[in-house]
Amino acid sequence: MRVLLTGAAGFIGSHIRRELVDAGHEVVSLDLMVSAAHGPSAPTPEGVERVDLRDGAALDTVLRGIDVVCHQAAVVGNGVSAQDAPAYASHNDFGTAVLLAAMDRAGCRRLVLASSMVVYGEGRYRGERGGPVEVGVRRTADLDAGMFEHRSPETGEILSWDSVHEDAPLRPRSLYAASKLAQENYAAAWASVTDSSVTALRYHNVYGDDMPRDTPYSGVAAIFRSALEAGQPPRVFEDGRQARDFVHVTDIAAANLAAIEQPLPGFVPLNISSGRPITIGEVATALAAARGGPDPIVTGRYRPGDVRHIVADPDQARRAVGFVAQVDPIAGLTQFAFAPLRDSVGTFAPTF
Repeated sequence: MRVLLTGAAGFIGSHIRRELVDAGHEVVSLDLMVSAAHGPSAPTPEGVERVDLRDGAALDTVLRGIDVVCHQAAVVGNGVSAQDAPAYASHNDFGTAVLLAAMDRAGCRRLVLASSMVVYGEGRYRGERGGPVEVGVRRTADLDAGMFEHRSPETGEILSWDSVHEDAPLRPRSLYAASKLAQENYAAAWASVTDSSVTALRYHNVYGDDMPRDTPYSGVAAIFRSALEAGQPPRVFEDGRQARDFVHVTDIAAANLAAIEQPLPGFVPLNISSGRPITIGEVATALAAARGGPDPIVTGRYRPGDVRHIVADPDQARRAVGFVAQVDPIAGLTQFAFAPLRDSVGTFAPTF
């Protein structure tokens, strides 16, 4: 197939590009090369065309003869300040809308969209009798007292987390999350209006080779890794028991290949995860052990907007496109402790 890949020079996009080429697909690669992701003077990689997705005329040219678009380009991170909102709206949402309109003009009817677990907000919770419980924002008094788990609004009991399915309510709690949900909404409406197909891959915590170094927008694995590289202990927020699903970037690339090669009708969201939950404390411990210390410090500090637990149910991706993650999180994180990282200047989101 002839695949248009956006964000092709990025952390995830570069891995997807190699996966697609190795599988025999013809890849048309685009990237805007913003300095927040690539550094101030990074050259555009060979075979990648520098294109702004907000430029519809440029997209009309590159979309000729394309069978499927694999859309990875996005401003990432949870948003350090409200001033980041225009960048998310412009690059992620307006850029996606322009791309969808151009796909319609080109008659390209298939999109594989990079989405994220952040669209869910908080994960899923249950009480002692096993029934689901809706949670809100954790109380400041509880957090100050070191009580980090959610409590039942009715009984006050401590709740247990459960895995999240694709039909869970979508409740974004960050600027980035709001932009990813908007991307999904635009794509779902486009699929309905044009009788097209969208597979939205909701990535969980991605890590691996070529991940950007420590910035306010980095994932926690890169932040811990950078601390250890500097001889400092990883500093773990709350009590370190926050549950997450860490999925290696090579598995993300494999999921995109599977979604490209297995068309699905309409709009279909899929959790892309390892299926093997791990706590943030375990992430820090695995990285520290691999590098020979120093040991992590659990600080008890908290950020009021942080999600406590978010763990995916990966079964729908297995049934729909045959994707099953291959990299065990502990083994993958042990390797990641010495993996090459990329430099960036991501101390702020790019101007819109």
